[in-house]
Amino acid sequence: MTKLKLGPIADDTPVKLTVELPARLHRDLVLYGELLGRTGAGGQGAAVPPQRLVVPMLERFLASDRGFAKARRSVGAGRRLGA
Repeated sequence: MTKLKLGPIADDTPVKLTVELPARLHRDLVLYGELLGRTGAGGQGAAVPPQRLVVPMLERFLASDRGFAKARRSVGAGRRLGA
């Protein structure tokens, strides 16, 4: 069999989640989106809706969690070794 440079392609199909947020958290997300919109072109950008904030916030959170990064590396190494 031919050895290819690319390995398996990750499944990046979006997964739809439905969650209930406390009203206070939703208000904070709305405010965050408004503030983020103000930092746009000339401070007059459109507010970013809360649903567009969730993915980048979760990605940033997970990327900054050292304990998670360490655990993910150990789990990933085990999977590569066939565990």
